[in-house]
Amino acid sequence: MNFKIKKKLNNELGRVGVLNTPHGEIKTPAFVTVGTKATIKAVTPEQVKNIEAQVVLANTYHLYLQPNDEIIKEAGGLHKFMNWNGPMMTDSGGFQVFSLGTAFGDSVTKIASKTDEKLLSNPTTKSCCLVKIDDDGVDFRSCIDGSKHRFTPEKSINIQHNIGADIIFAFDECTSPQANYEYQKEAMERTHRWAERSLAEHKKLGVSESTGKQQSLFGIVQGGRFEDLRKKSAEVISKMDFDGFGIGGSFDKEDMGKAVAWVNEVLPEEKPRHLLGIGEPEDIFEGVQNGIDLFDCVAPTRMGRNGTLHTQNGKINILNAKFQNDFSKIDEGCECYTCQNYTKAYLSHLFRAKEMLAGTLASIHNLYFIVDLVEKIRQSILDDNFFEFKKEFLKAYYRK
Repeated sequence: MNFKIKKKLNNELGRVGVLNTPHGEIKTPAFVTVGTKATIKAVTPEQVKNIEAQVVLANTYHLYLQPNDEIIKEAGGLHKFMNWNGPMMTDSGGFQVFSLGTAFGDSVTKIASKTDEKLLSNPTTKSCCLVKIDDDGVDFRSCIDGSKHRFTPEKSINIQHNIGADIIFAFDECTSPQANYEYQKEAMERTHRWAERSLAEHKKLGVSESTGKQQSLFGIVQGGRFEDLRKKSAEVISKMDFDGFGIGGSFDKEDMGKAVAWVNEVLPEEKPRHLLGIGEPEDIFEGVQNGIDLFDCVAPTRMGRNGTLHTQNGKINILNAKFQNDFSKIDEGCECYTCQNYTKAYLSHLFRAKEMLAGTLASIHNLYFIVDLVEKIRQSILDDNFFEFKKEFLKAYYRK
């Protein structure tokens, strides 16, 4: 992997770059489309290519459970298995420690508002019905059949080598905004130890046996919403021989940009940075301004399947009655396949009739919207009008 910075944002951490991988280049900043189970839900790989998405991210935990990483290895790697010939990433499975642990059966997400004092004051526990964490690894039960499994840093890296993505991540513990300072510190230190073990296993394995290509390993910075922990984690992880870095864990919604800046002021400038699980337009602008190169999030397709659509003037719910006889585009000026061929009224009909095509057309539009937005942000840096574009876009999108 090779990363080159082409231009920097004046007086800020933001930059434009090009990231070269064994399966092609990524022009950064870029939005990474999430294909959790070797598929972008409701959308074919060919349709993803047509919206000019550059990268796909798959989920280590889910692919391990089904179909199993050994089957993917036998297929020649995930690129061949799912017919995607562009750059690809896999996460480590660390997020499932959170989603099947602290967050399981609860409404908590990795992002909390500072005003939610009750949420932020509750301590996190180390175990629940599906997950138990210790210093060596994580015991968990399958979300498919309840069978018992164990992930360690070494196990995660082995699975990711079998999957064969271009960029893989060290195994980490993704914490909750519920976690207090003491637990955030404990989880951060455990993540650092797991990072060293992940790196050692990655170097021991060498090239992926699935693809015959060298993979790049990113270390993950944790520390929650605490400035000293975030900076400490960035210092520790940056001293390890990683090819790039992920910024994970939980955030205060109001201070996400500031938290990203804490980290990126410490991480080496010459290596790429990925903000895990973030896809709201406002957060993307803040991330880019503060030095993020890559983003991933399931939100565009998840919202699309539920009838929520991005427009220049904010989100709309296509199930609202007013759209039943609205024969305009979802978003005027949008050049996606859906907007060029179908109306709000048609999508409203599809959702009301519970037709499968509804999720496909809505997902295509939402993915195009976010991918195109990040490309426009990139171009605005090149054209020296990032701040003007940011102000104009956010004013229209969040005007309500």
